[in-house]
Amino acid sequence: MRIQTLLGIEFPIIQGGMANVATGSFAAAVSNAGALGLIGAGGMTAQMLKKEIEICKSLTKKPFGVNLMLMNQQVDVMAQLVANERVPVVTTGAGNPASYIEMWKNAGIKIFPVVSAVALAKRLEAQGVDGVIAEGCEAGGHIGEATTMALIPQITRALNIPVIAAGGIAVGEQMLAAFALGACGVQVGTCLLVSKECPIHENYKAAVLRANDRDTVVTGRIAGTPVRILKNKMAREYVRLEKLGTDKMELEKFTLGSLRRAVLDGDTETGSLMAGQCAGLCNEIRPLREIFEALMRGCEHTLSRLNEATEGKSCS
Repeated sequence: MRIQTLLGIEFPIIQGGMANVATGSFAAAVSNAGALGLIGAGGMTAQMLKKEIEICKSLTKKPFGVNLMLMNQQVDVMAQLVANERVPVVTTGAGNPASYIEMWKNAGIKIFPVVSAVALAKRLEAQGVDGVIAEGCEAGGHIGEATTMALIPQITRALNIPVIAAGGIAVGEQMLAAFALGACGVQVGTCLLVSKECPIHENYKAAVLRANDRDTVVTGRIAGTPVRILKNKMAREYVRLEKLGTDKMELEKFTLGSLRRAVLDGDTETGSLMAGQCAGLCNEIRPLREIFEALMRGCEHTLSRLNEATEGKSCS
């Protein structure tokens, strides 16, 4: 079954569940533009999530989803909430959602956990999830170790359920590559930060627009909590302290509230500007619909060009 049919969407594209960015109104805008919008519950309380779900429902009649971070202290309440609200799709991160799968299935919810390793993906398939989002380390935010190109074909070969590719995807050529590796859709985040509808501060958008191929760095790799962000004063100091062996708790205090400072206050010096390695490809602000159409158009054009090349025709 095509992912568009399974999820009831126009384009085979899912929006990343970016904490503090993916509000109910933004998720609704993404869904109205033809992809699957997600509310990012990271950093929210259950009460806040309920409000954002209500906002999303008031702004779209199309399918949307909620991304739950399983390390959230209120995750049990949130898991029950999305079941009660019959949210069409749930994606999860930072753990195994096994204890909620039956409840969500009974509520008619499609379940797509985010994974960064084959072993977890296989366990989740056995537990009855509808598909997985395989995310490579090129992504912004919390990441694993494997690259997208290495991870996707290993997971698609190991599973018999839909696999969505994520991590460093911003243009049609990358989308086609994901399909060639066996994925049936893509999840994107960084390229949506520079969408017209994205609610982040203009300073954050400007930082993404300025970024080039070398402007991201992974913090927390030594401590085992890797996060990819744009280089700035905070990132450089974090890496310096980490290399000096600074205690993990001290490092956490150092970054406390940094994402909100970036998203809401536009603090590009001490804020956490989460973005993937594809930020260098995101150099103009466009409406969501235009971004999705460009992805599809670029994918189709590249496929046509490759077909011509294999037939011995010009590929210019």
